[in-house]
Amino acid sequence: MTTRPQRSRRALLQGTAALTFAPWLLHDTRAADMPRFALGIASGQPRPDGMVLWTRLIGADLPERVPVRWEVARDEQFREIAALGVETAEGSWAHSVHAEVAGLAPGHWYWYRFFALGQQSAVGRTRTAPAAADTASLKFAIASCQRWDTGHYAAWQHLANEELDLVMFLGDYIYEYASRPDSVRQTESKATVTTLDQYRARYATHKSDPALQAAHAAAPWLLVWDDHEVANDYANLQGQMLQPNFKAQRAAAYQAYWEHMPYPNSARPNGADMRITGRLDWGRLARIHLLDDRQYRDVQACPKPDRGGSNTATLKSCPELLDPKRTLLGTEQERWLASGWSLDRPWNLLAQQTLMTRFSWTDPADGNATYWTDAWDGYAPSRNRLLGTVASRKVPGVVVLGGDVHANYVADLKTDFDDAAGKVIATEFCGTSISSLGMAQKRVDAARAFNPHIHYGRSDQRGYMHFVLDPKQLQAKLQVVGDALDPASGVSTAARFVVDADKPGAIGA
Repeated sequence: MTTRPQRSRRALLQGTAALTFAPWLLHDTRAADMPRFALGIASGQPRPDGMVLWTRLIGADLPERVPVRWEVARDEQFREIAALGVETAEGSWAHSVHAEVAGLAPGHWYWYRFFALGQQSAVGRTRTAPAAADTASLKFAIASCQRWDTGHYAAWQHLANEELDLVMFLGDYIYEYASRPDSVRQTESKATVTTLDQYRARYATHKSDPALQAAHAAAPWLLVWDDHEVANDYANLQGQMLQPNFKAQRAAAYQAYWEHMPYPNSARPNGADMRITGRLDWGRLARIHLLDDRQYRDVQACPKPDRGGSNTATLKSCPELLDPKRTLLGTEQERWLASGWSLDRPWNLLAQQTLMTRFSWTDPADGNATYWTDAWDGYAPSRNRLLGTVASRKVPGVVVLGGDVHANYVADLKTDFDDAAGKVIATEFCGTSISSLGMAQKRVDAARAFNPHIHYGRSDQRGYMHFVLDPKQLQAKLQVVGDALDPASGVSTAARFVVDADKPGAIGA
């Protein structure tokens, strides 16, 4: 049975905020007084017997190798220590710590903290996954796209106050762009990020936010990346600007990503390669599949002249969109997913980066539909193979979770989107951004007429999606902040949906 935590949430969040400093101001502080844990703490990759704990030491005059002690306790006061150990934070990996805790009880909450150089980190709470035979429910949220300079993180503060078992972050943790002079808040540099030091500094900027730190400290996370952790619209080893040194840039970006996320040491990148694809079983309730739609994809079809990246194209002008050899996931990852669906659990959750359902900007009935080439519409045969496997194998409870598009979408997934009465085989929830700006709502409203399988579409909302999953039903709430420009903004529920385990498709509640 899963146990619920008994704790003081106010104390937890205050402890997190107390260690929060703007990292580019630290040079004004004496080295001995520098807050070494100013980027916060995090946990992730929960297993029945443990999880990964993360932190990163910062500040001037750090030795190349620093011992960092960690503790995991059964109670918030750390009277009952369940596990402890020492990791070495190395300068070559940005003094990041990835402690892999084992030997814990399944389905339990724990508290953790770090010690180094005479300082103690904030206290975080985390949990283990249920035991293999456990049918415990799952309360989780999805979030994505937290551009620093276009808004504040009120959504994270509200998410941190939810009683969540798990947070899934679905891409665009940082943005590589330089801030405009009129931005809501400025990044640490006026340059576009391309080097390892610049990526590290950009992560430090994002992680300095107290609301984001509180969300990390409140529950374990699962993460996938999208494009802005490296560069806009990159595909495999090609950048949008066709830059000749892109492989080196991707290697730098992947290293900084690993250095700042609660991934195990086995995921440490090797040059320009890092595996984020993986699975997590939540007892007998659900299997969670984590996908990577950037590293292995074919480059986008029909790009603009002398450019890489995305475009908007019609089928007549870009027949390459229907090329069956093209893949978004890469052949190996497609096979991995096809062979790994759980047929004996009621739910399969697919955590990936972008909108999967078909979204045409013009009427497909005239035979010349218009698609954005960066999302699954740009790789329709790859989508057809995935959904065809779900249909042919009768995979139960497939729910696709995504982000990227800065809008809330709730949709039915089909093998034939042209058949209005065709069978629904899966359900999609694509969440809006934490702070990144969306397109004009009137554009989404105009396109909805050509996409009847989309039940909800709002590009003018910022926030996150909240879910409660049990063996029979998924309950979804679309949580929307009133004003993403206000760090103290309130939050409200914009819409509710339910999905029955034995009947794909979202129903408004």
